[in-house]
Amino acid sequence: MSETAADGDRPMRFGVIGTGMMGIEHIANVIALDGVEVAAFCDNWEPSLTAAQHELACNGLDPVPCFDDHRELLDAELCDAVVIATPNHLHTDIVLDVAAAGVPQLVEKPLATTLDDCRHIIGGIEALGNTGPLVWVGLEYRYMAPVAALIEQAHAGAVGRIAMVTIREHRFPFQPKVRDWNRFNRNTGGTLVEKCCHFFDLMRLIVGCEPVRVMASGAQDVNHLDERYDGETPDILDNAFVIVEFTSGARALLDLCMFADATRNQEELSVVGDSGKLEALIPDDVLRIGVRERDWIGNVEERQITSTAPVVGHHHGSSYIELERFRDAVLTSSPAECTLTDGLWSVAIGRAAHISIDEGRPVQMSELLAPAELGS
Repeated sequence: MSETAADGDRPMRFGVIGTGMMGIEHIANVIALDGVEVAAFCDNWEPSLTAAQHELACNGLDPVPCFDDHRELLDAELCDAVVIATPNHLHTDIVLDVAAAGVPQLVEKPLATTLDDCRHIIGGIEALGNTGPLVWVGLEYRYMAPVAALIEQAHAGAVGRIAMVTIREHRFPFQPKVRDWNRFNRNTGGTLVEKCCHFFDLMRLIVGCEPVRVMASGAQDVNHLDERYDGETPDILDNAFVIVEFTSGARALLDLCMFADATRNQEELSVVGDSGKLEALIPDDVLRIGVRERDWIGNVEERQITSTAPVVGHHHGSSYIELERFRDAVLTSSPAECTLTDGLWSVAIGRAAHISIDEGRPVQMSELLAPAELGS
């Protein structure tokens, strides 16, 4: 990023690589952020570029240059930072090219679809040394207002030593995407990587230590079974239970169902410690705090926790908050809050869950990660 942008002499110029659904959400975020502007788009699907330009026009803004190759965007030197929101399986080369160009980036989750690609990214970034640009992994669920409040309370010791974490997502099926890329595991990394890396990241963040073992059961029981793409039937799971055990002895459970759209809350999180229980409910935007010996079943403290983000988007304002923090980190040369290590772990847990389902057994994280990656 140039010194003039860092010094605030002009707005920070954002490029968006991948202007599908998530790219459009980030464009709306950039438009609403102070001190930044949209500078360029990159996508090889013309309808997505048209939609991105339409988002600018709806906000009274002029069109910006468009590219169908990220390397051309980088060569144009129009951007002080970029957001990468391409299909998952395209991340690796783009992330490395952006880093080599010295441009700070926020790359949407998952970091990559395989552990080998995650390692390839991390190795390439590390090779740039301390002078390498900021790389932030887009794990925006951390910034949903009730979830952020729950994390703050858990880390403040509100419920004592954490023993159990439960995350339930009961929602609608995967939406259609460009060229139907999200219908196949080879492009997404699998449902428990593509969709659930957010939740595995939250588990690690809440518990505060690393997983050691994963056990899972899941299937494709309802969704996409009657769809065909070039003669192929989609192979993505639509429901699962995943248990994750941590070094501290804490356990976490993911309860995922993607044909449960007839529900009140899409996400329900609970954290149980030896002295109480926390709950976060979305979209009710409620935080509940129960303390043993003070409260009882049906009678706990309840707070309304509503996002103040000016852009709600598809993620209850969390992607705006994350992009705002990314902007601040770039301006202050601060480290990423959502790191490459976080990206690696969130993919690794999802991959372990898929192996557990496929092979019908518990999976030790030491089977997938090297001692240095495990932190041992």
